[in-house]
Amino acid sequence: MSKKAFYVTTPIYYVNAEPHIGHAYTTVIADFLARWHRLAGYDSYFLTGTDEHGEKIAQAAKAAGEEPQAFVDRVSTRFKEAWKRLCIEYDDFIRTTEPRHKKIVQEILQKVYDAGDIYYGEYEGYYCVGCERFLTDKELVDGCCPDHGTPPEKRKEGNYFFRMEKYREWLIDYINSHPDFIRPEGYRNEVLSILSEPIGDLSISRPRERVPWGIPIPWDEKHVTYVWFDALINYVSAVGYPDGEKYQRYWDSVWHLIGKDIIKPHAIFWPTMLKAAGMPIYKHLNVGGFLMGPDGRKMSKTLGNVVDPFDLSEKYGADVVRYYLLSDVPYGQDASVGETHLVARYNADLANDLGNLLSRTITMIEKFCGGEIPAPKAKGSPDDELIALAESLPDKLETMVNRMQLNAAIREIWRFIGRANKYIDETMPWSLAKDSSQKERLDTVLYNLAEALRVAAVHISPIMPNTPAKIFEQLGIDDASLSSWESVKKWGGLPAGLKVSRKEIIFPRIDEKAKEKAKAEQETKAKAKEEKQAEAKEEAANIISIEDFAKVELRIAEVLEAEKVKGADKLLKLQVKIGDERRQIVAGIAKYYSPEELVGKKIVVVANLKPAKLRGELSQGMLLAASNEEGLSLITVDRDIESGARVK
Repeated sequence: MSKKAFYVTTPIYYVNAEPHIGHAYTTVIADFLARWHRLAGYDSYFLTGTDEHGEKIAQAAKAAGEEPQAFVDRVSTRFKEAWKRLCIEYDDFIRTTEPRHKKIVQEILQKVYDAGDIYYGEYEGYYCVGCERFLTDKELVDGCCPDHGTPPEKRKEGNYFFRMEKYREWLIDYINSHPDFIRPEGYRNEVLSILSEPIGDLSISRPRERVPWGIPIPWDEKHVTYVWFDALINYVSAVGYPDGEKYQRYWDSVWHLIGKDIIKPHAIFWPTMLKAAGMPIYKHLNVGGFLMGPDGRKMSKTLGNVVDPFDLSEKYGADVVRYYLLSDVPYGQDASVGETHLVARYNADLANDLGNLLSRTITMIEKFCGGEIPAPKAKGSPDDELIALAESLPDKLETMVNRMQLNAAIREIWRFIGRANKYIDETMPWSLAKDSSQKERLDTVLYNLAEALRVAAVHISPIMPNTPAKIFEQLGIDDASLSSWESVKKWGGLPAGLKVSRKEIIFPRIDEKAKEKAKAEQETKAKAKEEKQAEAKEEAANIISIEDFAKVELRIAEVLEAEKVKGADKLLKLQVKIGDERRQIVAGIAKYYSPEELVGKKIVVVANLKPAKLRGELSQGMLLAASNEEGLSLITVDRDIESGARVK
């Protein structure tokens, strides 16, 4: 009997910027879904990738001083590296610059053109480069793009258009007749609201002379394909549309995962494109909310509230970050994320619940049973509840996962783990061990705890792919069949007699006070390192080649003011006059000169250095000094000369 297929996709991420927590969140969810369905017996396939064409990419490459292809090659690799750090196991990684993708884009364009659904026309409107599309007057907020907060450009140009309006009524009917097509429901209603008014036709090309970085229109090479008519097709080009075995096998079961900022292209452009091309419509569009900073505001480097998932994975491990993102954020809703939230979730769920259950169970089996998992014998009253909860988990989780109630599904697993911890307190194995007549009851209790750990480990494997192996190792399990989905549908699959072995605690509790102390120590070390680097940078800047010496402009400067740089014992901040110009120079001379004795001195400075920041203070030049083991002496002049004079 063939397995039921499951196909999950992330958006292909635009490579005009580095991967961030929004990318990580969606990709972790996709990886979880792929792993969970595979565990549950589905023929599971997971696609991610990068979107590499369009005006934004060309601009980003130019700003980086690179050719577009070199730029996208570099940034696309960064996404692959990022996913490796979070233990993402995709089946395919599609890039829109690959020949296999370009070929299918042109085939579908030609198919829709031949059907009469593409025409040439002129359009004038407001174009947002960030969104890579024209915006309607209704979409603008105070004259600006609602997503980017910048005013769009007024553009008029001749393009090819897709007859999208033609399919508006069809799409309304389709959404109404498939209530779980767009999930959660609030986003479905949002799309229906957009469709309640005419949506117009979609401009699907750009003049090649203006945007050369794209896939040529097959019947007119003076135009390249609009980025969305290119990017969306990745979902079928990657699986070999139209005749590929993977397309035939997976397309009917596809779940798209997106962020709410790209709902319009996926919920309106994409299904109408599929309809026009005579292709089946995807199964589900799952729309995630925004992740906000710990302060509840949109993340911004300026606000200092950016959360880096890759830094967190370096610090706490990929499994912890994955667990936190999946368990703490209700899918579809906006949510605040941050290290403080992660640590709280870690201590409560991983250290206190799962880690504690494992540690207590292994310790008691070693202490009371010689290190071997005993066979169950005498059943007691709390056993039925624990066993019933375990055997009900697979069906409950399948229902929740199918409804994208992911954090609720994880809460259900942890309800079972919590019940196992409570079971210890109810049965009190340490008391049973004191009474030889209770040996059979003790054996049953300890067996049930070991089996509960095995059941929990299997269920968490799609969430935390590295943790189950650590649990199985301590339980003495090396039989792969004991980690299967089928093996946890019926209680009692764990064989007795396995030798347990206590290892390091898998989730040691994080001491907040110790953490703060360590953080302060790290900041002190970083500060010292930064100061040392600043000194080395200043010293290195004084070393130039003979060829460059002629470029150096030395001038006389008069010191007007001087003061110490806060938090930097070795730095002084000087206000100097160079001719009619006033500048600030930061120098590491505080050990040798007090601020007071510098005022009024005429010194020699390098006046044509590029400004730099030292310890956050702008330095607009560099002074000259001589040094030896006894100290340092500024280079001054031996008679009065006006400031600004050239030193020759």
